Amino acid sequence: MWFGREENKNSNEISPIFFKVLSELGQDALLVAPGEVVRFATEGIETLNILRENRIMSPELVALIRVVRRTQQTHTGNIEVPRGPIGEGLRELTIRAIYLSEIENIVVLISDESEASRVHEVRRDFVANISHELKTPIGALSLLSEAVLSASDDPASVVKFATRMQLEAKRLTDLVQGIINLSRLQDSDPLQIATEHLIADLVNEAVDLVKTTSDAKGIQVTVNEFPSVVVLGDGEQLIMAIHNLLENAINYSPQNTNVSVSTSLADEIVEIIVTDQGIGIAEGELERIFERFYRVDPARSRETGGTGLGLSIVKHVASKHGGEVRVWSSPKVGSSFAIRLPIYSTHGGNE
Repeated sequence: MWFGREENKNSNEISPIFFKVLSELGQDALLVAPGEVVRFATEGIETLNILRENRIMSPELVALIRVVRRTQQTHTGNIEVPRGPIGEGLRELTIRAIYLSEIENIVVLISDESEASRVHEVRRDFVANISHELKTPIGALSLLSEAVLSASDDPASVVKFATRMQLEAKRLTDLVQGIINLSRLQDSDPLQIATEHLIADLVNEAVDLVKTTSDAKGIQVTVNEFPSVVVLGDGEQLIMAIHNLLENAINYSPQNTNVSVSTSLADEIVEIIVTDQGIGIAEGELERIFERFYRVDPARSRETGGTGLGLSIVKHVASKHGGEVRVWSSPKVGSSFAIRLPIYSTHGGNE
């Protein structure tokens, strides 16, 4: 929990026990003084993107508080707030504001209801997509197993069909793992269990994960020097997103080319940019590449084991962390993907 500047002036008016009670309620809470100055906030408030320097940034929340102050009656309402300064991610918050006449302050209780309604809708659509996508590798495995049985007297054919079965089995395994990863992302809010992460640490971990794949294709992954910038969120999810961009860049690039990772800082936003010299993406495809199971080149995806979930996961992670993902691409030239995230803090370095 933390106390605003106003609390230091008026600490004799409110018992410390009152603040302890607020912090133990099991939900986010504010104590708001006249002028909409925040005197107290529980620890989880800082992840909701509604406060700045003890001031409430949501016009809808300010309006609700003023109604309560004017009527001196308890009010409940719902507001939407952005998850970060950029991107399309939103939170749907349920607000209960209670007027305390003895101290002329307002207690605001906040519940994040966005996840429950969103998860229900996403799961419904997701199940339909999964059932369609699983049919292809499962059907292929069934046909190939029949082919192996019918060619039992032809060793060369058995080897050929068995090899194809291995490829389809790997594709099925990757698809299931992608589904599991996306399901986990949709079931959790990284800003509710957020920790601090240096950008350099996240990138280096993701690069290590693709080293075997890049070495096999003779692709050099170049990592530029990073500033000492910290972001807030779930480290595993952020590494997964960067890893997916790197894996895509490697899979869709010719052998013996270069993939680079760099950063850019502007307006309290850090960009992690992955650039390749690959096949590129036509302008008409750019709006769809972040859809679940969408593949720009289905034949190439089958060769590389692509599931059509990688970029969907990247977009989901960026949005859930209050950021966004952007792409620049040109066919036969290459692509650049940028994950843009709010900067939580800096620790010197090349800023």
